[in-house]
Amino acid sequence: MIQDSETFAGTFPFPPHFTDAPGFRMHYVDEGPAGGEVVLCLHGEPTWGYLFRDLIPALSATHRVVVPDHMGFGKSETPGERTYWLQDHIDNLERFVLALDLTDITLVMHDFGGPVGMGLAARHPDRIARVVTTNGPTPFGQPNLLDRITANAGSAPWFRWIAEAHAGGSLEPILERLGYNILSTLKLNGFENNAIITDPWLAAYAAPFATPADCLGAIGWAKGFATEAHRFETPDASAERSIRSKPALAIWGEADRTLQAEHFLPLFTAIFPAASIERLPGVGHYCLEDAPAAVAQLIADFLRRT
Repeated sequence: MIQDSETFAGTFPFPPHFTDAPGFRMHYVDEGPAGGEVVLCLHGEPTWGYLFRDLIPALSATHRVVVPDHMGFGKSETPGERTYWLQDHIDNLERFVLALDLTDITLVMHDFGGPVGMGLAARHPDRIARVVTTNGPTPFGQPNLLDRITANAGSAPWFRWIAEAHAGGSLEPILERLGYNILSTLKLNGFENNAIITDPWLAAYAAPFATPADCLGAIGWAKGFATEAHRFETPDASAERSIRSKPALAIWGEADRTLQAEHFLPLFTAIFPAASIERLPGVGHYCLEDAPAAVAQLIADFLRRT
């Protein structure tokens, strides 16, 4: 786990906040006016709140930007007795949001932050004001969800590796050393701008995974796909009607090899047929790394016009 005060050479200068509401010590960033509308940023695998370091100052002048680290990631605790399936992360986020009494939430979701955020939306649609996906799936009870996941997994290098490594017994031994192979893991998932690789950047993404015991979150997310242990939240009819009425925006790096647009953008348009879709050519899976200024501008413009 990262030290509370670590800023990685000033690249992550935000004061740390913590809550035990989800049953473990959960870290979060909380920047901007306390009474402002909330922008809740949800990271994926194997990142943490550092992914949003450029978005936080871009939005916090006008909005309260809240960025939690999921259990087992970033500066949050990695309890050894917990499970790390999707439903666990949804439970944790729900407890976090209720403890902080967050309302008027604009979800900004990347990677598995998508299904975690949509799980929250299914349970508490009244707390959601807007939905933004940044290369993150938006499962919401669509009948063809598993077909799309299966089709994507057949061609995505990351998911093909998960299946092969699990079958061969190497999934956990490799991911237990994630602190050492973080660059190859991030590159396999996909970013295109190699200029972002600096010593502080590499340290920021490696630091949460210093020991095998620190890697349970990353192992759980991958293993959950291999064993089909993850359970996607299904909204009831009222929640589905409510969320469908919200303003929404999709931002998608078209060079994403992990979550390919052809498989996942239809999930978004099935819920939000009139929403804007912004495709970013030459931008990979980690669009917030490849094109942080463009992503921040698109989200800021969306917040203003809605």
